[in-house]
Amino acid sequence: MSDHEPVAVGVVGLGRSGWGIHLKTLKERPEQFRVAAVADPDTGRGEEARAAFGCAAYPAIEPLLADAGVELVVVATPNRFHAPHAVAALDAGKHVVCEKPFGLSVADVDAMIAARDKAAARVGRPVLLAPFQNRRFEWSFETVREVLRSGRLGGIVHVRMAYHGFGRRWDWQTLRSWGGGQLNNNGPHPLDQALEFFADFGVTSAADIDVFADLRNTLSSGDAEDHVRLTLRAPRHPDAPAIDIEFTAACPYPQDQWLVMATAGGLRGTGKQLSWKWVDWSAMPPRPADEKPTPDRSYNREELTWQEETAEIPADLTGGEARFYDGLYGALRRGEPLLVTPETVRQRIAVIEKARRAAERGGAPAPA
Repeated sequence: MSDHEPVAVGVVGLGRSGWGIHLKTLKERPEQFRVAAVADPDTGRGEEARAAFGCAAYPAIEPLLADAGVELVVVATPNRFHAPHAVAALDAGKHVVCEKPFGLSVADVDAMIAARDKAAARVGRPVLLAPFQNRRFEWSFETVREVLRSGRLGGIVHVRMAYHGFGRRWDWQTLRSWGGGQLNNNGPHPLDQALEFFADFGVTSAADIDVFADLRNTLSSGDAEDHVRLTLRAPRHPDAPAIDIEFTAACPYPQDQWLVMATAGGLRGTGKQLSWKWVDWSAMPPRPADEKPTPDRSYNREELTWQEETAEIPADLTGGEARFYDGLYGALRRGEPLLVTPETVRQRIAVIEKARRAAERGGAPAPA
């Protein structure tokens, strides 16, 4: 197959993600990808895709997998179908992109990885399984990570990631039976980012992470959680920060998405604008502990000289979805390594499992 031939794609599921993210991004990359087929039980959606892309439209996944013209399958079906649909596509010898959550359990992930390896052995070539963690390429996350790595803020004490809103939902994503809830629906994004932060401190296994969790159903009509509060700690890695993640539908006063506390300063901001400031302690006088009474019975005070920077998201920035698919094309046509591997995302699903077990115990992590 030519290195320059577009990848023939079949998209399974034409909801918000399949239609509004994947098909939109594929359409913008005609030299890399060609939409060959779609599948959705809603035949009206299929006809809409046929008219827009000139592709085949199927009412179920099975005929799409039997279509010899489909090389890559994008699984964008409801959460509970992600693993079985991905495994079916791999069994058919197709490359696979799987939407988040990348399975509802570690067992799901292991089944997909095993199906990938089995398919590769059967067809005698690599078969790719790509988790769709597009927000690993988010501007604010990459900028925060760069600032933390720079050492400018000193030792990193605490990172807080907050996604606040107020409102009711009543769709399938609010139902446990469909794999719904904020932890599955949106949690994989900040959890992926959190574990990338941890990796910078040598924390690469979910086994080293303690998880405190508060999962509640507050406003949604279903029975799944719409309020998620997680604290992640890696006690075996004392230099690693604590990381808080908040996703809630019960906050009418949203706070900043990002807050970092550190020994020389800190950072705050949104997905589009960030500010950080720091003190150069080497330019300050030493302050050894002193047992003598303070003058005028006052608290210790000193004038700090701050240095500060700000950044805004570039107007022409390529989005995370586009960068994901650019990298996927490189992996499929040029043999480049995947930017996001199933093995790393397996650790994220293990943390989600830990969070659910912690919530069942009233929030606390399992004893060591």
